[in-house]
Amino acid sequence: MKTNYKVAYDKEWEKLKEKDPKDIADKLDVLYCSNKKQFTVPFLNEEYILDYKYETIYKKDSNIPLNISASIIILNYLTFSNKYINISNEWVSLKEIPNGGALFYPAFYKSAILELINKFGSDCESFVQCSVKIGGIPADFADKSFVFKVLPKISVCIAIWEGDDEISPNCTILFDPSIQHLVHIETVIALGGYVADYLINIK
Repeated sequence: MKTNYKVAYDKEWEKLKEKDPKDIADKLDVLYCSNKKQFTVPFLNEEYILDYKYETIYKKDSNIPLNISASIIILNYLTFSNKYINISNEWVSLKEIPNGGALFYPAFYKSAILELINKFGSDCESFVQCSVKIGGIPADFADKSFVFKVLPKISVCIAIWEGDDEISPNCTILFDPSIQHLVHIETVIALGGYVADYLINIK
C-alpha cells in the first residue's frame, strides 16, 4: 500500500507531465533542458534535478535523492500556478494567508514555531550560525531574523526574540503574500516546517 506521501508524489508528477515544461520554466524562474527532459530547480541553497523519465529528484552535484516531503514541495511549486506571479516583498504570518492559514496555524505553531523557540529562544547566536550555513540573509525583525530563499519565487523569514529571566522567548515564521498563488496551503505549511526542521537539525 502506498503511503500518503507517495500518493501525493505520484499525483504531482502526473500534473507536471500535463503541463508545458517551457512555460513552467518561464513563469517560475527554473531551468528546463528539453534534450534531457530535466528541470533544474534551486531549493534552499542547493540545486536539484527533476528527471521526467525516471520521476526522480536528486541533488545536482552528487546525485543524492531528495527526501519525499521536500520533493513534493518542489513538485507542487512547478504544478500549482498557471500565471505569472509578482512578488509583493511584504511579510505575513500563516494566519493571514487565505484558504486555511488561520485554521492550520495552531498545529503549525506547535510543530514548527514552538520547536524553533525551544531550540533558539535562549540562544540567538546559534540561530545566526545555523541560518548563515544555509544561505540565510539577515533581516530587520525581532532580535535576530533571516530570510531564506527556498524556491526561486518563494522566501521564508524566521524571526527570533531571545528570552531572559523576565521575558519569554518568541518566534514567528513569515511568508510573502504571493505564496498563496504559488503553492497549495498545505505546501505553505510543509515548506515553513521544512525550513524550521532544517535549521533545528543543523544545530
